[in-house]
Amino acid sequence: MGNLSAAVTSFVGRRREIGQVRERLATSRLVTLTGPGGAGKTRLAVEAAGEARRAFPDGVWFVDLAALTEDGRVASAVAAALAIRDQSARPALDRLTEFLTDRQALLLLDNCEHVLDACATLADTVLRHAPGTRILATSRQSLGIDGEHVLPVPPLSPVESVTLLTDRAAAVAPGFTVTGVNSEAVARLCTRLDGIPLAIELAATRLRTLSIDQLLQRLEDRFALLSVGSRVAAPRQRTLRATVDWSYGLCTPAEQRLWARLSVFTGGFDLDAAEAVCAGDGLERADILDLLDQLATQSLVTHRGARFGMLETIREYGQSRLAELGEQDTLRRRHRAYYLDLAVRGERDWCGPGQEQTLARVRAEHGNLRAAFEEFLTDPDGAEPALTLAAALRWHWSADGLISEGREWLERALARPAPDGRARADALWVGAWVPLLQGDQETARERLAECRRVAAATGDPVPAAHAASQAGTANLFRGDMPAAITEFRAAVDALETAGETAGVLHAQFQLAITLSHCGEHEQATAIARRAIDVGEARGEHLSQSYARWVLAFDTWRRGDPEQAHHLVLAALGLQSGFRDAVGAGLMIETLGWIAGSAGRPERAAQLLGTAYSIWRSIGTHVGVFGPPLGVHHDRCAAAATRALRPAAYRAAFEQGVQPTLEAAIGYALRQPTAVAPAPAGDDPGLTRREREIADLIAEGLSNRAIAQRLVLSTRTVDGHVQNLLAKLGFSSRSQVAAWVARVPVSGPDRVTPP
Repeated sequence: MGNLSAAVTSFVGRRREIGQVRERLATSRLVTLTGPGGAGKTRLAVEAAGEARRAFPDGVWFVDLAALTEDGRVASAVAAALAIRDQSARPALDRLTEFLTDRQALLLLDNCEHVLDACATLADTVLRHAPGTRILATSRQSLGIDGEHVLPVPPLSPVESVTLLTDRAAAVAPGFTVTGVNSEAVARLCTRLDGIPLAIELAATRLRTLSIDQLLQRLEDRFALLSVGSRVAAPRQRTLRATVDWSYGLCTPAEQRLWARLSVFTGGFDLDAAEAVCAGDGLERADILDLLDQLATQSLVTHRGARFGMLETIREYGQSRLAELGEQDTLRRRHRAYYLDLAVRGERDWCGPGQEQTLARVRAEHGNLRAAFEEFLTDPDGAEPALTLAAALRWHWSADGLISEGREWLERALARPAPDGRARADALWVGAWVPLLQGDQETARERLAECRRVAAATGDPVPAAHAASQAGTANLFRGDMPAAITEFRAAVDALETAGETAGVLHAQFQLAITLSHCGEHEQATAIARRAIDVGEARGEHLSQSYARWVLAFDTWRRGDPEQAHHLVLAALGLQSGFRDAVGAGLMIETLGWIAGSAGRPERAAQLLGTAYSIWRSIGTHVGVFGPPLGVHHDRCAAAATRALRPAAYRAAFEQGVQPTLEAAIGYALRQPTAVAPAPAGDDPGLTRREREIADLIAEGLSNRAIAQRLVLSTRTVDGHVQNLLAKLGFSSRSQVAAWVARVPVSGPDRVTPP
């Protein structure tokens, strides 16, 4: 019983979604499948309803509402689909509810979005008067009534997308298969089509005359390319443009304008960006959130956490509408200005709390930052902004592991003619730093010489001070320690005078490691501790982690591997909030050296393998960062090879190799300690503040509560907790509490809470 017709093509994938629909129909009387046009809502609903038809003895009834032009026809269309014969003058909705009152049926209401109010009224009335009836609806937005359960229909997975393309292509181009030769292009095509079933099916029809590579080349104008569909399909389903036109026509003028303006973003956006870039000229800033919500409700904007996004198909359609509105240039100017300001503010406020969050936001906006950069490069007046943007992202390049891309941006920006000034000078010293990390001393030397020339010509001491710091780095990496010390000391003095704290900390930890290489251990320790204190006071983490690494390295050099091990773990713990391949690699290398000197050759080999996987990922090696480091690496590797024999060394080394930076850091932090943890009765070298915090942990206080008790920032407490865990060799707060119970402190050193 019912009117559900058989499908004429195979149904691909969606087993998980079918299961979800059936599960929800078993517990909810109204289930609405939402998603953008072409997402496959109708086909999914039909398949799920077909599989569930045994649960509905009075039939599954399909009602296509797409052709309706007015709300008043909805009830009549449903009654007609159910073949309800009643010649009376009663309203169709009354006749429908009477017919369904004692029946167990499933109504499949397809394409509700343009008659939403009438569908909502009908569904509410039927559900109240026909307890045995359930409704499965498809719509670009929910009906918005009590008892509704909404299931968004996601794009097809990559595997499902390829399977669908292959199935449909084989029907029009017999013999088409996915091979080792075309598999990558097929996957790329499906990704470019957003996993939208309609787009994939339309693309498959073009394989009669085009190859996969030709399809990809022509996809820049997807709406013209994907314009041949089934002659028997509804008009709005015959081409991709017709499908999206349908959605556009259902939007209010304000929603249409915002849709068009949002197309200027690449890779998503947040509310602040949408308000800053899209408001004005007919759209009030205060209205942007509500309009965004409406577009999300209509499945035209995706929303996850604090970020919004658009499928590329929806975005490209918006770009065409933006061109029709004549607002492309205005929106692009606003967009690039906003993201330039975002980068500059992030660099300006870098040396303080929230570094990880700042990097996370910049990372999320990478696509928009790239788009802004490209816009500046094509603008006759964009040379200086391009330089400023590329230089302002220096922490993004280094701490996010994007050294090669950063170098490319800086080189492209520096290749543009620009006047001598602060923007060019900053780009030059940052443009020296990036190649130094890759071992390219010659490029760095040329850039620093030009930076100093520009700084001298303009009389600006700040880029000159940074150039001195980078010159110190170059000398350190070359092994010229006296010259490095001279440059670093000059840089620290000049940067302190200029109030450039981030630059000071960066120069200080390098000065400290240089002094340690020279055997000046007391000076190295004093400078590293000074940098740590400043970092703690300001809530800064990245340079602080390097300073802690230097302190650990120098402690190891002075013959205390156990304490050095704890200090490195504390430094690496701070690194885990970043994606700084260089810092993590140096720290994991040092853990390996410590393990080797403590008589743990297998562990040393494993950690050298872990560090190697990091160096390989960024195209460098530890020796780039100074000959002494290369010497320590070689000695450790040689000693471990002698102790284990080559085959066992290689096996341990390979065991340590990790696929990602995050995995490498986790491996180094999770593995057993290289030396024994501090015994319960021994003094592990906690500072008075760390012991104070350990006591409060034993009382059950959280880091936030400890910060409030001691009038410290939460981030400062976080750092202390990481340090004491590392020193104690513990991995949990409960271990700290147990240790405090075994090793109480009495007298003036014991902190008694008020």
